Amino acid sequence: MNETLRLKHLRIALVALCLAFIAPAVAAYGATTPTSSDCITPEYHRLDFWIGDWDTFEIDAPGGPSVARARVEPIAQGCAIHELYEQTDGLVGDSILSYDPVRKQWQQTWVTNRGSIMVLWGNFKDGALVLEGEVHLRDGRSVMQRITWKVQDKGVRESAVLSKDGGKTWAPAFDVLFLKNKDKRGQATQMRPNNSFKPNPLHGSAVSDVRPL
Repeated sequence: MNETLRLKHLRIALVALCLAFIAPAVAAYGATTPTSSDCITPEYHRLDFWIGDWDTFEIDAPGGPSVARARVEPIAQGCAIHELYEQTDGLVGDSILSYDPVRKQWQQTWVTNRGSIMVLWGNFKDGALVLEGEVHLRDGRSVMQRITWKVQDKGVRESAVLSKDGGKTWAPAFDVLFLKNKDKRGQATQMRPNNSFKPNPLHGSAVSDVRPL
């Protein structure tokens, strides 16, 4: 092999060796999300217990099939939390929850692929986040909803009540338990359409939306 060809092969080997060392470092850097210095106080992180990849179960059937997959992660360099909720009956909901330093309250904006929007405000009470506000439905109706998040056992419980008379009376809306996704828990979870949903007061169908519309 002549000297020119030998040097060419040596350069190729050196480049490959450099890439082998650099690629993991680049991947690790990309996977690291910086935290904003403006959002490092405890108020911004009180809901961090909900961050994770979850399977969702109706509270009265925790051993039954999962009704949804929920992925909850910090966004905006830790200044807010994003939830992607995908239910087995086709409902998809996206929400952003964040702490408002002016009102000193938490807020949630939720929108679904069924044309509904919900905006809630509230705060922590006895370790649970309680938010309340209006849900605007695709058919033009508006209802009030109050939702509570709290740690329960090895998961997070989210329950809600709704009012169709401006808050005079309230009725149960949904009650679910988030448990770590099956791959994180090391056990199988049945992810199949669940035909045992309870009727939601806002729907006449036999198969209801577990989460808001």
